[in-house]
Amino acid sequence: MKDLISNLNKVFESRIRLGIMSILMVNDSFDFNSLKESLSVTDGNLASHLKALEDNELIKVNKQFIGRKPNTSYTITEKGVQQFKQHLNALEILVKIR
Repeated sequence: MKDLISNLNKVFESRIRLGIMSILMVNDSFDFNSLKESLSVTDGNLASHLKALEDNELIKVNKQFIGRKPNTSYTITEKGVQQFKQHLNALEILVKIR
């Protein structure tokens, strides 16, 4: 059974991280408040998961000002795309086993 799950990426075990990566896979970028609203999580919870993904170089943080308001948005890195696709492929293989 260990071989069946060995290709799953531990970084994506959290449903919140899975949600973040799924959103970033289909959007060029997404801002903090939109992620928070889409995933129905608190600021602190989202921030800790984003930090973990950033530390693993799976996402990139973009800070800017829009007018006078700070805006933090996130994009997926090439490494993030590759690792997330590998994780999804591993899940697909696991689901297809009878």
